Amino acid sequence: MCQHHPQCPSADAPDRDAACLIAFHPEQGWGLLCNGVVLFDDSGELMPDGRSIPARDSLGCAA
Repeated sequence: MCQHHPQCPSADAPDRDAACLIAFHPEQGWGLLCNGVVLFDDSGELMPDGRSIPARDSLGCAA
């Protein structure tokens, strides 16, 4: 899906969030990366295959 050189990380890569932002809708709270991942303002993610990744705890607190 990515047309950049060097190619951005794939949606399955641990550093997938480093892919280039190709659509950004801050008024709606989301952005689309070139690897097909949708990032949300709360750090949650929607993967290209439909899986959802819950928001990460930005404070790093143990539950």
